[in-house]
Parts: sequence; C-alpha cells; structure tokens
Amino acid sequence: MAKQKLVVIVGATASGKSDLAVLLAKKYNGEVVSADSRQVYRHMDIGTGKVPLEEMGGIPHHLLDVADPNEQYSVAQYQKDARRAIADIHARGKLPILVGGTGLYIQAIVDGIALPDVAPNHILRTQLQKLSVEKLFKQLEALDPVRAANIDAKNPRRLIRAIEIAEALGNVPPATTDERYDTLLIGIRVEKESLDQRIARRFDAMLKKGLIKEIKNLNEVHGVSWERIRTFGLECTWVADFLAGTISKEVLREGAVRDTIAYAKRQMTWFKRDSRVHWISKPEEAEDLVQTFLT
Repeated sequence: MAKQKLVVIVGATASGKSDLAVLLAKKYNGEVVSADSRQVYRHMDIGTGKVPLEEMGGIPHHLLDVADPNEQYSVAQYQKDARRAIADIHARGKLPILVGGTGLYIQAIVDGIALPDVAPNHILRTQLQKLSVEKLFKQLEALDPVRAANIDAKNPRRLIRAIEIAEALGNVPPATTDERYDTLLIGIRVEKESLDQRIARRFDAMLKKGLIKEIKNLNEVHGVSWERIRTFGLECTWVADFLAGTISKEVLREGAVRDTIAYAKRQMTWFKRDSRVHWISKPEEAEDLVQTFLT
C-alpha cells in the first residue's frame, strides 16, 4: 500500500513558515500541524509566535494549546498526538502540512524515531536545573558518551532529558526509525542579515502586543513558577529578569533578540544537515514542489 503524503515546512524562527503553510493549505486542500515545542502550551501566544486566528485564513491548525505550561510535554507525547492528527487529516481526504522549527519534533514524525518511554523524574530535574549547561554536559558525558557526542550541548532541556533517560536505562538507546509517510521537505531560506532584521522587528511587535504582560500572567494568573517559566528560554528568561527588576527594558530587548538570532542559527544548522530538504526563497517555488509531489 502506498504511503500517505505529508508536506513538511522547516526553517528558522521568523522566516515565514506559518504564512507559507497557510498559503499551501489553501491551494492544496490542506490542514496545518504545528511542530513547535513551545506552541503546544496554552497561555503562551505572543512570545511563541503562535498564528493568530485571523491569520489562519480559515485553515485548521493542530497541536496548538494542547498542554498546560506546568506540564512536561515530551517529544514522545508529541509524536503520538501529531500522528493522530495526521491520520485524522488523511481520513478526511485532506493534505497534512507539518510546519515548525523544532528539529526533534520534525524528526520524530518524518523519520519516526522510536523514543524511550521514560517517565519524568521531577526530583532529578529539580536538582539538574540548578546546574550550568557545562556541568550538565559533563554529567551526560560521564553517563553516556555516545549521546553526549551528538546532542546540542547548549540546550539545557535536552541535556536534562538525556541525563534522565540515561539514569533510568543506563544509556540513551540508539534511534530506530519508522518512516511511515511519503514526505516532501521544504525549507525556507532567508539571508542572515534579513532574518536578523525580521527577528528584531518581530520582537518589537511582541512587546507592543503585550509580551511582558503575557509572561507576568503565566506566573500570577496561571500559577506557573518563575523557575518553570525560565526553562522555556529566549524571551521568557529575559522578561523574567526584567520583571524581577534586575535588568532594564533595553537590556531585555537586546538580550532576547541576540538569543533568538543565535537560536535561529542553531535551527538552520540542524535542518541543513538533512539533504532531503528542498530550499526555497519564494512561495512560488514551494507551490511548484508541492504540485509535482502530489501528481
């Protein structure tokens, strides 16, 4: 039996993935499945760049607002939920379009990597969250040198999860794959200078829309601890420092923009490793790729 088709759009933050996904969904009778590790959380709209309802163009978007910010939403849970959403879209005769910048989420669906079923160890996590990324990496290296050799050594959440798995199983099992979809991977290419400017403009727009109030409400209205808020990184960490009175608004902006630019660079490094990605600069190129893919 032929594999079901899946279109995937990847690229750096602020590169225009969401707009392209809506455009393609309108043209090819599709629905969007988000692949963003922060957009799964409720009450985090402005900072995570969630597509506003008025910009969805009537296209259903799946895997937004599916978890409470106090919950630990794992890649394994995402894989189950995304596969369910994709199956539902296929069953209704529509084209699923997976879009996002979280490389591990994309890989979990495109390659079907088998993920270790290890429950969160909250006591261990609390201890590990107090350590620097350097110390976390050294701890993982001692537990599982193989996993340490191919992990993002600057990502505390990934390091903590890898240590958690290694502590439970003795090591992080090598990935096995289950490629269940016929996949077209499209990557959006934006020149660095242009992307940096987009990131800065988008962050200024976030501030105007009420980013600081949104993050303050996470704590005061929704009961999310500042420690937990900081684990979301990027603007969350800088706004937390600003609200604590330790930095100015100018430093908040400079730090958040700088960190987001560095994050975008890491995203592109991840996606450029995949030779299957067709890199495009204009929407028309993506339309041509999808048209050929579907015929």
